[in-house]
Amino acid sequence: MDSVYLDHVAGTPPRPEVVEAMLPFLRERFANAQSLHSGGQEALQAVEEARERVAGLIGASAEEVFFTASGSEANNLALKGMALAGRARGKRIVLSAIEHLSVLNAAKSLENLGFETALVPVDGLGRVDPADVRKALTKETVLVSVQTANSEVGTLEPVAEIARISRESGVPFHTDAVAAAGNIPVDVHALGADALSLAADQFYGPKGAAALFLRKGTRVVPLIDGGVQEGGRRAGTENVPAIVGMGRAAEIAAAEMTKRIATETSLRDRLIGGLLERVDHSALTGDPSNRLPHHASFCIEFIEGEAMLLHLDMRGVAASSGSACTSKSLKVSHVLLAMGVDHALAQGSLVFSLLETTSAADIDRVLEVFPPIVEKLRRMSPLYTKFLEEKTP
Repeated sequence: MDSVYLDHVAGTPPRPEVVEAMLPFLRERFANAQSLHSGGQEALQAVEEARERVAGLIGASAEEVFFTASGSEANNLALKGMALAGRARGKRIVLSAIEHLSVLNAAKSLENLGFETALVPVDGLGRVDPADVRKALTKETVLVSVQTANSEVGTLEPVAEIARISRESGVPFHTDAVAAAGNIPVDVHALGADALSLAADQFYGPKGAAALFLRKGTRVVPLIDGGVQEGGRRAGTENVPAIVGMGRAAEIAAAEMTKRIATETSLRDRLIGGLLERVDHSALTGDPSNRLPHHASFCIEFIEGEAMLLHLDMRGVAASSGSACTSKSLKVSHVLLAMGVDHALAQGSLVFSLLETTSAADIDRVLEVFPPIVEKLRRMSPLYTKFLEEKTP
């Protein structure tokens, strides 16, 4: 049975070129980048070359890029570090209601220190209204954070406009661009971001490598105390192989992005149109057009996401339900609830995320196996039985 892997929003496979670049630093070039001998300086040079490449992907200067171990760590450093650095001004943080849990939970931790969180609502497409951000700002606000793109429903946010509003009020702006960077053009200066998070495993890099862009002059309190690594912002021995891999992946992503977007958008639209045509009582979630090119998400009525995932897996198709960080527990998505999706319908969340190497045959395979799965599960669903009984005159 041929397998079709469509869960790339949870992580992409490292490119062979990326693995090849990493291997020497896992073997003979293993030295600590802080060591003064030639081996250490060779490792440090590799880290700095990777920093240049990551900076190039997002239009930043190399000295504005700081490596972390994950997108969640980058988000925590931004939220906690920037909020604590600005607490002399106030203790109010403004976020969208659909941020990644690494942002929302970081804000909850800050609330234990006396900070206040204002959650800005979204519309039915998962879009933040910049006017609502403006209304949420007060003289006590020390940070605004709104994601560039939502990893669960794919919607792209008007972050440039939100950043402008924040800047006019003198409030630092952070955006979680983990789902976006490397997949669509992201330029920190065009966006007007003071801080931006990205992760290598979203664009063919290794897990365990991510970064936080901090605009020159942006103040942040470090979360990890220790040595002088990363300009004092993030202590700890550098993960040189992973950082090198991230740099190579960033270089590839920048070079191939235009072609990749065109291919993925065509495949995405083929999947969306085909599924909605073949499966009744299904709905696309997120913005139909202003969304990530590799992302297709749905709610399927009367059945649960977990059951769909298990049956798809038995047919050789890998997908996800809800965000990557909650897919094991399959709790009702806070994103879908914030968008006004009914609680029962939100249980039927399904996310497909593809690559440019996904084929039209892969998409057709999903469209072939999925409708019978839905039909089978609905036959066992008391909700569907009730629906049919109420529908029958």
